[in-house]
Amino acid sequence: MKFAAPSDRHTWPDLAFIRHPRRWSAFTTVVLLAGIGWTWLSSVPASATTHGLTPSPREGFGAPDFQLDLLDAGQVQLSGLRGQVVIVNLWASWCPPCRAEMPALERVYEANRDRGLEILAVNTTFQDSEAAAAEFAREFGLTFLIALDRTGEVSRTYQLRALPTTFFVDREGIIRRVILGGPMSETTIQTAVEELLGGN
Repeated sequence: MKFAAPSDRHTWPDLAFIRHPRRWSAFTTVVLLAGIGWTWLSSVPASATTHGLTPSPREGFGAPDFQLDLLDAGQVQLSGLRGQVVIVNLWASWCPPCRAEMPALERVYEANRDRGLEILAVNTTFQDSEAAAAEFAREFGLTFLIALDRTGEVSRTYQLRALPTTFFVDREGIIRRVILGGPMSETTIQTAVEELLGGN
């Protein structure tokens, strides 16, 4: 009995269509469209990955909006300040670096508010007190907006990790710089503000 020797030749599918430009073009178009379709169908909306929450605030992204009561009555909404350069500064009265940098913030505000600068100092009232915040504002003669984060919602949204934390927001509501901790020098604050105010 004779056995056939195994063949070393592999059988490849007929790829003759590669030599025909029209067929090759049609094939690549179908593959490309299939890839785009798969990408679209398998994509997950941002809301599904963040459970509808705002992504962590960082440079180059929109500043999460919020509305808070002001120390001197009334309310403020961050999006209502659109068109101005806004410094969002999270602070507490018992925080030594906060105390150290507040006079510099006040001086920069006084020098630039007519050019379109607003400072929104968000007191972390949930770990401070309104009375302490009011005394702090009187002691330093603060003239900018002081908002009260009574529930800690804004601090959580802005993922507060250190006091003070400062966000420099441009006229379109985009965060352009984040500084964790402090105290910031007047030069640091003014330089960041000048970049956002430009020639205005």
